[in-house]
Amino acid sequence: MSRDAAPKKRSVRISGHETSITLEEPFWQALRDIAEEQRVSVNQLMSDIDKDREGNLSSALRVYILQYFQEKSAQQTF
Repeated sequence: MSRDAAPKKRSVRISGHETSITLEEPFWQALRDIAEEQRVSVNQLMSDIDKDREGNLSSALRVYILQYFQEKSAQQTF
């Protein structure tokens, strides 16, 4: 496993609460890219995802990222 694929734990503030989230670096980068594209902070993006999630936040973030890029890819093929 490359170093970039190793999970990284980060402390973040979501909806006013401190929490730790563990994600692999490519997912952290994807969150930064999506947040920049949507003109929101990464913490705001994570708060929005957190409001609609079921289960584990790290998993919800990964699923959101996957769905985001799948939808973006589908839009570009038309």
